[in-house]
Amino acid sequence: MGQSKPFPATALIVEDDAMQREMLSLLLEESGYQVIQCESAEAAERVLEKNAGALCLLLTDVQLAGRMTGVELAHVAKDRNPKLDVVVTSGRPLMQALPDGAKFWAKPWAPLDVLREAEIAQLS
Repeated sequence: MGQSKPFPATALIVEDDAMQREMLSLLLEESGYQVIQCESAEAAERVLEKNAGALCLLLTDVQLAGRMTGVELAHVAKDRNPKLDVVVTSGRPLMQALPDGAKFWAKPWAPLDVLREAEIAQLS
């Protein structure tokens, strides 16, 4: 009988810049994460409707394609899964309040920050 493998942790990356989204995805995939990518908060909201409980990490930019911001998405995500590790990033100062437990990272951030956060999210 073979050993069962644990389910990989799943991260949701929401970024309208395709290169940044792909870089984040590759970093997390190399760390053993399964990654779902979206360029808009509206698309991410559909993912959250179906998979919020299965996610352990959400990384989102503030400015996204579509009408909803990353901050608004962070509130939706935390409402659906209060234990979800949520990180909101931006190259500008944050003007809106984040939900309790969400983190803000000013751009540019280091890839090591992403890997460290991924490890924290898996332990939560």
